[in-house]
Amino acid sequence: MKKHTIRRAVFPGTFDPMTLGHIDIINRALPMFDEIIVAIGTNTDKKRLFDLQKRLGWIREIFKDNPKIVVDHYPGLTADFCHYKEANYILRGIRNVTDFEYEYQIAQVNRALGHDVETIFMMPKPEFSAISSKFVRDVIIYGGDYKKFVHDAIQVGE
Repeated sequence: MKKHTIRRAVFPGTFDPMTLGHIDIINRALPMFDEIIVAIGTNTDKKRLFDLQKRLGWIREIFKDNPKIVVDHYPGLTADFCHYKEANYILRGIRNVTDFEYEYQIAQVNRALGHDVETIFMMPKPEFSAISSKFVRDVIIYGGDYKKFVHDAIQVGE
């Protein structure tokens, strides 16, 4: 008898904060996977506005009613985390050509690391394609109305 393989994906990011674009990609990817691990990684190139526990809490609140979503974090390489979690796929969102070039390079490195992890690229719906966490952070820092770009669970300074 053939053993059933769980289709598990890791959706890595800093999610500082998680945007409606991230949520759109996760929700549309759900039918493709048995489980999606939303995993906050450590990106040494990015300066974070919100601490890890706050980001984890927000994401857990957003997906609290979905048993197919697991929220986690990791300090090292995404490919190693996937191997540790027995994930077959890395899910990545791309908004534009610049994102694609960056994500393509990362996908190739992950392949070269020798783990059998396939990267799946998804584009957000057009209404979310201009939203980035950096843009939302800037709106927050300068006192703008950030709430139209994030889930209601994300409350800043309240």
